[in-house]
Amino acid sequence: MKKKIIMLLTGVFAASMILTGCEGSKGLETDALTISKYKGVEVDEVEKAKEITDEDVENTINSTLQTNATTNEITDRPVQEGDTATIDFVGKIDGVEFEGGSSTDYPLTIGSGTFIDGFEDSVIGHNVGDTYDWEGQFPDDYGNTDYAGKPVVFTITVKEISEQVVPELDDEFVKSVSEESKTVKEYKEEVRKQLEEDAKTNYEDSLSQEVWQAVLDNSEVKKYPEEDVQEISDSLIEQYKSAAEYYGQDYETFIEEQMQTTVEDFESQVEEAAKSSVKQTMVTEAIADKEKIKLTDDVYEEQLKQMAEDYGYEDVDALKEAASEEDLKEIALNNLVKEWLVEHCVQVASE
Repeated sequence: MKKKIIMLLTGVFAASMILTGCEGSKGLETDALTISKYKGVEVDEVEKAKEITDEDVENTINSTLQTNATTNEITDRPVQEGDTATIDFVGKIDGVEFEGGSSTDYPLTIGSGTFIDGFEDSVIGHNVGDTYDWEGQFPDDYGNTDYAGKPVVFTITVKEISEQVVPELDDEFVKSVSEESKTVKEYKEEVRKQLEEDAKTNYEDSLSQEVWQAVLDNSEVKKYPEEDVQEISDSLIEQYKSAAEYYGQDYETFIEEQMQTTVEDFESQVEEAAKSSVKQTMVTEAIADKEKIKLTDDVYEEQLKQMAEDYGYEDVDALKEAASEEDLKEIALNNLVKEWLVEHCVQVASE
């Protein structure tokens, strides 16, 4: 069964947009809807996409290297900085174990700053199998005031030692993580291009969201199509009823325990969400009709490809399996309207 994609998704699929200068403001009115202004709507200036630096490229590549690091078990040397030591420890204050002061098989990365000063340093130089006592003191500003400033003794046993082995950035590594680059030089260019595209997309998405929200704020629904509101409300409630059944609870109990509210209040919130979705559809269709924005077959196919990519579907066919054509066309038309609105908006620089 295909699930309805609700138009609460405000701008997830914004496509490439170009900002133009100021044009005359314009609104519209229908029997069911009033939009005081949509053409030439003013929004706060959105920060332009930042310039990608060599440092940005290096940081991204280093992150990828770290992600692909492997773990190497150490058996022939003691613990050193950067290692992960698997330890057991028991903490005592005045000779008495205290709550939260003991653990077994704890993976401690040396240098992480996880424990009080001196604890991690004490592990350095010890071998697998070593057990020793370390005396320290909780800082005066320690979060638990019962322990703050008090001396403490930890009995620590080192059980395993491992290290992260980060791969070298060479052509072989590049081939393992990239489908289009074969050399380090090509890979750096690929990463830079992707970062630039991401920065541009973030800028366009932010501007689209600002403009769309401004238009929605300028819109007032005089009469909601009750059938559409009811259809979306019923669909949402049915999803929660299915979730309740999955967890072995009745609908009322599930809402009260999981949503922390009464069924009456919850369904009131659902109705408001449904109205918000319907309002967006109404605004989209009204502007598209007024400005003669048409969803041609070719444009629709391009929109489907972009939606499939943005939603994480394998291809357009997978997207069509997940949603009805009616819903997909609604989203596609909404994307076109947002593009048009951005082209005709006015960004106002903050003082």
